[in-house]
Amino acid sequence: MRPFVELTDVSHTYSTGGTLAVDGLSLKVSEGEFAAVVGPSGCGKSTLMKLATGLQFPQKGAVIVDGKEVSEPVKMAGMAFQAPTLLPWRTTLENLMLPLEIVQPHRSRLRKHRAEYVAKAEALLESVGLGGAGSKFPWQLSGGMQQRSSLCRALIHEPKLLMLDEPFGALDAFTREELWCVIRDLHARMAGKLTVILVTHDLREATFLADRIFCMSQRPGRIITERVVDFPRPRDLEITYTQAFSDIVHDLRARIAEARSAA
Repeated sequence: MRPFVELTDVSHTYSTGGTLAVDGLSLKVSEGEFAAVVGPSGCGKSTLMKLATGLQFPQKGAVIVDGKEVSEPVKMAGMAFQAPTLLPWRTTLENLMLPLEIVQPHRSRLRKHRAEYVAKAEALLESVGLGGAGSKFPWQLSGGMQQRSSLCRALIHEPKLLMLDEPFGALDAFTREELWCVIRDLHARMAGKLTVILVTHDLREATFLADRIFCMSQRPGRIITERVVDFPRPRDLEITYTQAFSDIVHDLRARIAEARSAA
């Protein structure tokens, strides 16, 4: 399967002469794959995300998405972060519709086909357990419900690439595991049409969700190892209590500890 996201020997700093955030960073993520990126704090995981979506451009190396070198923000990408960042004056449904007001071709079609888009948004909310919540404002939703809404907003414009930057990090353990299953099911329903890159500190989260896990070094970040997760899909949460699952988590933890000590 062809690489959908490809970074080749990428180096980047946020200021002229500043400390490198990443250096010699290379990775390939196949179309339809669910990849996770883990590593020590400050290793450049979020920088990788910004480079892959065209929010930053490398000083050296190449970033290719869907066969094209990235030279502007990637319109085919959806993004979700640790903070849901829902606009408080908009209802949940109105927040979901926001990307459609910005991204073509939806922007040109929205006024004429609004009923069609509203039905699509409501169906997406229903699929993550938020049926009937479209009229509620963000402050009327729990943290977990807000994050479900944020995931829906990231998917409403049918992106080919979904970038997740610590999306469940602020949630309690039970809600976090619920949302693991939500994103697992959303990815499965896209049937190979959605490529996901998850940036996370949670090694259990990475192991449960990903097909492949990339582990980064201490800053300046680069990939020091990758681990294929070959548990069959669909995965049930019970797998997180198995020895095979724990072995992967412990191996990743050891790799990160080595990276930190090498700094």
